[in-house]
Amino acid sequence: MTTLLVIAKEPRPGRVKTRLTPPFTPREAAALAEASLADTLDAVARTPARRRVLVLEGEPGPWLPPGFEVVRQCAGGLDERLAAAFAGCDGPALLIGMDTPQVTPALLTVDFADCDAYFGPAEDGGFWALGLTAPDPALLLGVPMSTPSTGAAQRARLAGLKVRDLPPLRDVDTADDAAVVARAAPGGHFATELARLSATGAR
Repeated sequence: MTTLLVIAKEPRPGRVKTRLTPPFTPREAAALAEASLADTLDAVARTPARRRVLVLEGEPGPWLPPGFEVVRQCAGGLDERLAAAFAGCDGPALLIGMDTPQVTPALLTVDFADCDAYFGPAEDGGFWALGLTAPDPALLLGVPMSTPSTGAAQRARLAGLKVRDLPPLRDVDTADDAAVVARAAPGGHFATELARLSATGAR
């Protein structure tokens, strides 16, 4: 059975979702990040898995549900931190971030029986999910992160492997992204928090 990895930052004002400011304040952006993380962890908690691991920068909070191991992110660039997350796995693993609160257990329930990898592209040119049957940190190290070509570069690293592509999802980076994602998952914590903040701030 698969290990599910979530790489995330503790939702602290000024440290997460800074591109939401403006129109949101740093505290409001952190509240949206916490809601996004809560939705993501809820989806992972409801997905069959051998292990559920939160690879965290910062400290766990009340948003962390039971059933998760917490592993500290290593130092270094994002490629190094993702590679280290996979290095801690000894079997098939699927890694996602905290930026897609619309994710569902159906999307995360993957079968590695007839493939070597899963790849979930993000609409901004990155990727929201990466799954490896045999986790190999070398498949991530050196991939340029947080660029419009990150997804293409990471997908190219999987050349020679049998890859299954997951549906593209939209990351929450900007206020426009937040509105689109909230509409895609109207019943979640993220949509509820965005509606509350938008009403409060008359945005």
